[in-house]
Amino acid sequence: MKALFVHQNRPGQFKHLAPALARVDDNEIVFISQKDKPKLPRMLNVEYDPHRKVTAKIHPYLASTEGAVLNGQGVARAAFALQKRGFAPDIMIGNPGWGETLFLKDVYPNTPLLSYAEFYYRGQGSDVGFDPEFDSGPDAILRARARAMPHLMAIEAADAGLSPTKWQKSQFPAPYQQKIEVIHDGVDCERIAPDAAAQVTLEDGTTFSHGDEVLTYVSRNLEPYRGFHTFMRALPALLEARSNLHVVAIGGDDVSYGSRPGKDKSWREVLGAEIGPLPERVHFTGRVPYVEFLKLLQVSALHVYLTYPFVLSWSMLEAMAAGAVVLGSDTAPVAEVIEDGANGFLTDFFDTSALAARAADLLANRAGLGHVRLAARDTIKQNYALTHCLGKQRDLIRRIVA
Repeated sequence: MKALFVHQNRPGQFKHLAPALARVDDNEIVFISQKDKPKLPRMLNVEYDPHRKVTAKIHPYLASTEGAVLNGQGVARAAFALQKRGFAPDIMIGNPGWGETLFLKDVYPNTPLLSYAEFYYRGQGSDVGFDPEFDSGPDAILRARARAMPHLMAIEAADAGLSPTKWQKSQFPAPYQQKIEVIHDGVDCERIAPDAAAQVTLEDGTTFSHGDEVLTYVSRNLEPYRGFHTFMRALPALLEARSNLHVVAIGGDDVSYGSRPGKDKSWREVLGAEIGPLPERVHFTGRVPYVEFLKLLQVSALHVYLTYPFVLSWSMLEAMAAGAVVLGSDTAPVAEVIEDGANGFLTDFFDTSALAARAADLLANRAGLGHVRLAARDTIKQNYALTHCLGKQRDLIRRIVA
């Protein structure tokens, strides 16, 4: 089988699927991505670059759409070059989030396209308007509809779609949902597992072991979309209630979603100034190597995961696979995975007092939560295990190709 993968930040959501297909001797895999991304073994890694930047002072509603067209055009040119060299894929698989799959069916009109249906922008019912503190009013609603244009074009062109959660699928327009199957990317439960002997040392020399009173919080970047403002505002009361607690916040100071708080400022700086100095028991690590990240999950006494109704982070599922007790926000799609009191716990996204009180109670009674840790891992093994998800993805690909 010949497969063409496309993702601007190779490998993206295909970090398991693309290598798995490449390991089959008879398969020929090509992966198109933007420049300076990781090269994957046993496949042809192709790079593209948009030929220009988005037009300065373009209508703000159209900036992301023009960016999508530029990316799609760059990928199409790379695909035409592959076509001239004789490459004819049996299937094309891509994430349309940045517009890169927009013109693939125009290059290879008879080749099926599997689109990763990660998120569809809506003016109501998901992230837009969810948080009153950062609600930009009607303008955000109109912008969301315009921002959905490339995603609508992508799912219309696709022969099939793939979505990691039921809620994320449900955000797409109803006529196209029948195209989309719910299959998660997969969690490597063999690599990510509880370890009673786990130990990790931070850059400042602080060492934690399994059983220590450690609360973890993880986000690619520390920002409101992932509840960082709620988390920070809950810390003073939580630290006062738990005098031996150490808090480890993992994540960068850039912005992945939403907007910056101001010029040359990070959300950590802004919220730090709001709540005042924190004790040395609070550790901001920045981004850490994956091995260290896993060890922190293994020593975690409580893992806090907060999010707008938005894309579900891998980190929450990885925390559950590592046997952590997760206290998550009662938002979609978190509540799709966590049943309060059974395999984790839920709290109101905005209620800082409730978050602090619930976290303090769970930490105080952590010795009696072994059954929740076991149930959390069992949830991942049964529904999100990598072997299970890869099998379903491969079955879907076989059906599409056939």
